[in-house]
Amino acid sequence: MSLCYEVAIFKVEKQHIPRVIELSLLVFNEINADQPVLTSYEILQKTDTIEELCWQLTWINEDAVKLTAAKWPSFTSTKELESLVGEKIYYGHFLSML
Repeated sequence: MSLCYEVAIFKVEKQHIPRVIELSLLVFNEINADQPVLTSYEILQKTDTIEELCWQLTWINEDAVKLTAAKWPSFTSTKELESLVGEKIYYGHFLSML
């Protein structure tokens, strides 16, 4: 199976950005706790709109994404993270064409 790439873009109020970054890192660790399924991740900030953050995640495969999505509510950091995220602008998964 090929790697699966995730892009998630969302708005976060300026005062919540440090905590959202901290919680994001905790979530990534929780995701990888039982078995490493995220091979890399980035947390990016839009250059002209600092309230827009982006996750760029690389998963071992598409099945890992689906299994993790089912576990999402059980991770201890996700509830607070979701409470601090405002608008979810974009969310999608991609497979390499090369």
